[in-house]
Amino acid sequence: MAGDPTQQKNSSPALTEAQAARMLAGMNEVIRAGEEARRLRTEMVKVLADLGWPQERIARLTGMSQPAVSKQVVKHRDAGPPRPVGLALGQGDPPWLEGRLWGVAEDIAETYGSAARCHPVVEALARGRQRLTPENTDALRRLVEEDLRRYGDGLAAHRAAYDEISRALDVPSRTAGTPPGSASVRRTLAHRLQLDRLRGGDDLPSHP
Repeated sequence: MAGDPTQQKNSSPALTEAQAARMLAGMNEVIRAGEEARRLRTEMVKVLADLGWPQERIARLTGMSQPAVSKQVVKHRDAGPPRPVGLALGQGDPPWLEGRLWGVAEDIAETYGSAARCHPVVEALARGRQRLTPENTDALRRLVEEDLRRYGDGLAAHRAAYDEISRALDVPSRTAGTPPGSASVRRTLAHRLQLDRLRGGDDLPSHP
C-alpha cells in the first residue's frame, strides 16, 4: 500500500560504504592524531628526564600526574642508561632535518597566512592530517622554495636555514649509529628549535 510506512522505510536509499567512509574519515584522523600525541608526550617525558628535568616540572608541563610521570621515568631508566637527545640545531639525520623544514615552513605560513604556498601543508601537519614522509617532505621543500622566491626580501634568515637543511637532505650524513630519540621526538624538537631560532627565542636548555 502506498501509505505503508514500512514500505516507505524499506524503499529509502541505503547508506553506501563510500558515504560512511567519508563521514568517518575525519573522526579517524582526530583519533589517530590523539593517539600519536599521547605517544609523543610519553616519549618527551623520557627526553626531559634524560636532560635532568625534575619530575614535578615535567608533570606540570605535560599535564600528567606526578605518579604517572614517575612511572614512565622509572620504566625508561630500567631499560638502560640514558642517551640524552642532542639539542644542537645543525644535526644531520633525516627526522631532524624534516623537523627543521617544518619549522621554516610554519614560520613562513604564519607570516604570510593563506597566501603562502606552504600554508595548507603546515595546517595539515598541525592537525595531524599529514605526516612528513619522504614524498611529503619533497613536496614541502618545493612549496617552501616557491615562497622563498615570492617573498625573498623578507625571508633572509629562512633562506639561510632552508639552504642548510636542503643541502643536508640532498647529501645524507655519514655519522655512524642511530641518534637518540625516536623519529617523532626528533622532528618535534627540531621543529620547535628552528621556530625559536627564526623568532629570536632561546633554544631548549639542556638543564632546567
